Amino acid sequence: MLEGVLIYGFINSVLLVLVAMGFNLTFGISGVANFAYGALYIMAGFLCWGLLNSLGLPYWLAVAVSVAAIALLAGLLFRFVLLRVRGLVISEVIATFGVGLAILELFRYWGFIGFEYTLPVWLDASFDIGETVVDGQRLIMVAVGAGLTLFLWFFTRHSRIGRAFRGIAQDERTALTLGINADLTAAFAVAFGAGYAAMAALVILPLGTIAVNEGYNVLVNALAVCIVGGLGSTMGVIVAGFLIGYAQIFTATYGETHWMMIVSLAALLVILLVKPSGLFGKQKELEERI
Repeated sequence: MLEGVLIYGFINSVLLVLVAMGFNLTFGISGVANFAYGALYIMAGFLCWGLLNSLGLPYWLAVAVSVAAIALLAGLLFRFVLLRVRGLVISEVIATFGVGLAILELFRYWGFIGFEYTLPVWLDASFDIGETVVDGQRLIMVAVGAGLTLFLWFFTRHSRIGRAFRGIAQDERTALTLGINADLTAAFAVAFGAGYAAMAALVILPLGTIAVNEGYNVLVNALAVCIVGGLGSTMGVIVAGFLIGYAQIFTATYGETHWMMIVSLAALLVILLVKPSGLFGKQKELEERI
């Protein structure tokens, strides 16, 4: 049993890192906490489902179009909504949460509820790891999670846009003096983060059904991982993802499955009480601000 717990704990940890990476990227670069993140995640799933079942597109093309469409939508969200309230933190939170809530509830109103909303698995096979059987989709998810993390590292260091991302993340005013368009770069960051959310959705959702309520769960998990790890810290997201991921699996194995979400909320509460800036956060602690 312990072997299975360790293996599935690793898989669950990668899932959480994959879910949180886009949210962390957006906040770390643009400073925007995109509370429409969970809604964009679910929208990617429904869009891909529609492209497959209504238009009959090949699976790979439906995935590519869905990711691009969600990224474009997030860029438009920044241009026409967030740009008007940028710098007003409460307004940004309310605006993005309102947009996310509207998207999810519209899907519910339009009747996108039921077990028929599913995506096909990318790899229909099972593999033995020791004495533990793991399905191919979970292994694909681990590979995609590792690939996207490595891609982000190379992209932010070896591309012009990536270096602009790092520039405004480190010091926006200095970046402006060097000719970097902060608003345009922030729009790219929001779109990039949404693209990561869409990619995460399309590799995770084949494990179950596309459910509207999952959008809220994704947002809670992304927030928990990012806040525990430290908002804006990629290493923090990875460490927090593994801490919470293994804690959830141990809780589900030796306790009750429905307590898994409570683990995320408990971790969030504890870190806010003990170290509000997170494990690797760069925000100042309360005693430093007074």
